[in-house]
Amino acid sequence: MVHVQILTLNIKYTLDSLCPNILTFGQGRDMQLIGFARVSTSSQDLAIQLKTLEEHGCNKIFHGKQSGKSKENESKVKELVDYVREGDTVVVTKLDRLGRSLKSILETIQQITDKGASLKTLDGAIDTTNSSPFAQAQLNLIGTFAQLERDLIVQRTTEGREAAKDRGVKFGRKSVLTEEQRKSIKKKLSSGATVYALAKEYEVSRQTIMRVRDS
Repeated sequence: MVHVQILTLNIKYTLDSLCPNILTFGQGRDMQLIGFARVSTSSQDLAIQLKTLEEHGCNKIFHGKQSGKSKENESKVKELVDYVREGDTVVVTKLDRLGRSLKSILETIQQITDKGASLKTLDGAIDTTNSSPFAQAQLNLIGTFAQLERDLIVQRTTEGREAAKDRGVKFGRKSVLTEEQRKSIKKKLSSGATVYALAKEYEVSRQTIMRVRDS
C-alpha cells in the first residue's frame, strides 16, 4: 500500500513538473456563472442587479453603461464575450441588459453560444443551458423579432423620405447648375452645340451635360 501511494505521488509530481500549465476545463479555470449588468441612469438599479447576480452565484460580473453613447457598453459586452469559455453560463437579470436593440442582443447571444457557453435570464425569458426544443424556439422567436425590427426601421426610413419628397425636399448632391443654365444648355444642344463644348463652357463634366440633355 505504501509503495502504491509513493508511486501515485511520484506520478503526480512528474506531471506537475512536466506540465505546470495544464489547463483545466474552460481554458485555465473551471466552469463559471458569469454575470452581466447594464447600468441605467439610476445607480440603485445597478446595485440591485449586482446583488441579484451575486445571490445567484455569479463569481465574476461585468457591467456596461446605458446611455446614448453605446461604445462603452459595446466594449464591456466584448470583454464578456472574450472572457467566457466553453461550459460557462452567462447570467443577466433581463434580456435587454445585453444590448439596446434586438439585433445587438441576438448578435451577443450568438457569440456566446458559438463559444460553447450558455445564456440564462433570471426572469425566465431565455435559458439555453438545456437543448430543449422550447429553448431553441425562444431563440428563433428573438431572431424573428430582430428581423422585424430591421424591416420596420427600413420602412420608416423609406416612408420618411417619401413624405419629405412630397414636401418638396430634394435628396442627393446639389446641382452645380442653376435652372437658367440648364434651360440654356438644352437650348444650345438643340441648336447643335456639342456636349464637350458645353461642358468646357460651363466648367462641368460631360456627364452633367448629358444628364441635363436627358432630363
